[in-house]
Formats: sequence, C-alpha cells, structure tokens
Amino acid sequence: MKKLGLLTRLIIGLALGILVGFISKEIIQADFLVRLLATFNGIFGSFLTYIIPLIIIGFVAPGIAELGRGASRLLGITTLLAYVSTITAGTLAFLVGTGILSKIVSSVGGHAENPEEALVSGFFSIGITPIMGVMSALVTAFMLGLGMAALQNKSLYQVTKDFQGIIEKVIQGVIIPLLPIHIAGIFANMTYAGEVARIMQVFGVVFAIIIITHMLMILSQYTIAGAVTGRNPFTALRNMIPAYFTAIGTQSSAATIPVTLRSAKKNNVSNEVADFAVPLCATIHLSGSTITLTMCAIAVMLMSGITPAFGAMFPFILMLGITMVAAPGVPGGAVMAALGLLQSMLGFTEAQLALMIALYLTQDSFGTACNVTGDGAIALMVDKFSDGSVGAPKMELAGEKA
Repeated sequence: MKKLGLLTRLIIGLALGILVGFISKEIIQADFLVRLLATFNGIFGSFLTYIIPLIIIGFVAPGIAELGRGASRLLGITTLLAYVSTITAGTLAFLVGTGILSKIVSSVGGHAENPEEALVSGFFSIGITPIMGVMSALVTAFMLGLGMAALQNKSLYQVTKDFQGIIEKVIQGVIIPLLPIHIAGIFANMTYAGEVARIMQVFGVVFAIIIITHMLMILSQYTIAGAVTGRNPFTALRNMIPAYFTAIGTQSSAATIPVTLRSAKKNNVSNEVADFAVPLCATIHLSGSTITLTMCAIAVMLMSGITPAFGAMFPFILMLGITMVAAPGVPGGAVMAALGLLQSMLGFTEAQLALMIALYLTQDSFGTACNVTGDGAIALMVDKFSDGSVGAPKMELAGEKA
C-alpha cells in the first residue's frame, strides 16, 4: 500500500468502506464491522481535533516570520498580488458554487440527513482535549510570527522550524497513512445509514465544476497579466503548460518549482524576478486550493441542509489566504491547515470534516496545477513593477500549497 499514491489509497479506502457498509446492511444485517470502524473514527477524529491547533502554530508562525525576513521591496507587491488572487479565487468559487451546486444537490433528492443523527456510534470513545482553541492558535501563531520577524530572533525561529518538522512527521507518518481507513469508516457508516448514493452523485459533479472553475481562474489571471504587461496572454499561458502538467504529477508546488521557473523565464520574465517570485508564490499563492476548499465546503454544507451565506463564507475565504501560508509540505497539506477554520468558522462536525478531506484529496493535484500556473501570471506582473534590481531574500519553502 505504501507504494500506491495517496489518491489511489483514498479511493481504495472509500470503495472498501462502501463495500463494508453494504455487506453489513444487506447481507449479514449486523453493524459490528461498521461500529468497529466507527470506534477508530472516533479516536482518530479526536486526535485530529487535538492536532489542528498545533498544525496552525507549527506552520503559520514560521511562515509569517519567513515573509517578514525578506529584504526585497517587491516582497510586499508579490505578497499583495498573491493574496488578492487567492481571495478572488475563493469569491469566484463561492459565486459558482452557490449558483450551481444548490440546484444539483436538489436534483439528486435534496440534502442528506444530518450525518450525526444517522451514523452508527463506536464501541467506545477516547476524548483528547486540544491544548487551545483554533482562534487562540491563530492569534498565537500571528503573534509569534510577527514577533520573530520584528526581533530577527534566530533562536526562536529555529525552535518553531523544529516544531514544524515534528508536526510534519506526525502528518506524514500518522495522519496521512491513516486517512484511507478514516474515510473507509465514514463511508461504511454512511452506506449503512443509506446516505452514500446521494453523496457520491454530488462528488462527481463537484469535481467537474471545480476543474472548470480552475480553468476560469487561470484564464482570468493571464488576461489581467496580459493587460498589465502588454504581452499576449494566450502565448504566456501556453508556455506554462509544462508546469501545469508537472504539478498534476508531483502534487507539489515546491517540487514543480524548476519547471515553473523555466516556463516563467520562457515568458521573458527576468531571471532575478523569476528566481524571487516563483519560489515565494509556491508558498503563498493558493488560488487553486482556495477554489477547491471553498467549493467543497459549500457542497458539504448543502448536503447537510445548510445554505451558505456570503457573510459567513467571505471571512472564511479571507482567513484561508493567511492560514494556509506555509501549509504542510505533504499532498493535501492545504486541507489539513484549513480544518481548524472549517471547524471554528463554519461549524463543521467530524463527519463533515471527513467528507471535506475526501472531496479535496480527489482533486488535490489539479488544485496544485492551478496554483503553480497562476504563479507564472503573478511573476509577469511583478516583472512589470520591477526596477531591475531585485534583491531576492533567501526564503525557505515552508510547505506545499496542494
């Protein structure tokens, strides 16, 4: 199983979960296997709730500190362009999602019943209390990050980087390997409760809409970049195609940097600007991931009978652009960093978080491809504002925006 990719393992877990739920309900007519998986889900979900504040502190604090350590005058411009692009992507996803998904969810038989009421409970549960709330973790991370940037304290910065390494190990060695089992348990339970057919119908449609929205966002980015720089947007976009397909294969903005750099320079972006903007945007530019997370959140809310309101979703989108700075350097890192916001700002339950993870990871690589392709558009605009003397800071890539 370790030789298989995460997406393949996730699909296997999902399929096995549906199979276990069907066999338990229709053939053996007993819920023992479902309850066994539900017991695992309860323990795993409790651990996930515990680790969320630690993920936020471990990755957001050093990420903000790293941004503050940059010396170039273009750091602010690049960061602003990346953030505006990210927020625009989330807003686009909200408009498309609420305009289309609500009709689709209704067309497949209305919203799903509340999962918490229909799911089978486990044999026992283990409560793991988080050391602090999500918002407390965010405030702490911002305070530490800004403080380290202001004081230039290398000792504290190294401590936070070491802590980040510990959390990365937990994600790579514990959370990611166990995710397929967690997803299997959720889908076994939903199959046993009779809700999985409706959910799977929505899954396929959400996937297609997300990819289309990615394409719309990329076209918008290059149309704007072309208008700002006076360059042909379609030629520039064609030159970025190798980076797009490389990102689909690697599922990593960081691993795609060499190809993204080569593509950006092919668009006549100066070497200095490309070497500065592309690695930085690989860490802070999240347009594809934000589209996916926003759209998936809307889908999960609609399936639970909740109508998403712009007043609730826009603050969530604004926080996504900050919280996912320096998200974990693993496939699916963006959704891991966003779990706290989903829980605290949108009120997601453990079952809804599991659905979010499943929805997100099925198209993780396409979100990454949208991210890195957009990096090329930002590099074009940064090059326009450059005076030819870019002092690129030595930035450490803190994580993956997949």
